[in-house]
Amino acid sequence: MDDRQLTEELYDCLFAIRTQVHAELKELARDAGLTDTQADALWRLSRGQEMTARRLAELLQCDASTATSMIDRLEKRGLVRRVPHPIDRRAKVIQLTPEGCALRDRVIQHTTEHSPFALLDHESRLRLHALLREVIDGPRMTGEAARVKGTVKKEQQ
Repeated sequence: MDDRQLTEELYDCLFAIRTQVHAELKELARDAGLTDTQADALWRLSRGQEMTARRLAELLQCDASTATSMIDRLEKRGLVRRVPHPIDRRAKVIQLTPEGCALRDRVIQHTTEHSPFALLDHESRLRLHALLREVIDGPRMTGEAARVKGTVKKEQQ
């Protein structure tokens, strides 16, 4: 298999996994009375780090007004709340409420039980995770290459 064909096959695999995961989450969202985007927002908010509406919009790849409207609907359902940002007085941090955390836990349990990755043993999942992180983050440089990159970065600042 040449590189072009291999790349095409990799994309086919990724699209197939995305379709499978999306279908599972769509069903779960529907059962919970959420839209796909709202379920995606809860998933993103579940990471525990403080998140503003602007950051959530970036992660969801939508504009800020769309994210704000969605947050309003989630807030009305009692799944999220807005609290003052600890540093920026103009911003609000979006947090899951206890009800939102319970729903997030349900989503996590569902995705764990229906994960296409469950077909792989633990070691294989670790290898796949490392490979996917490398694709997303770029290769990790060590030794001289990392030192040179760090020096160039400092010089640019």
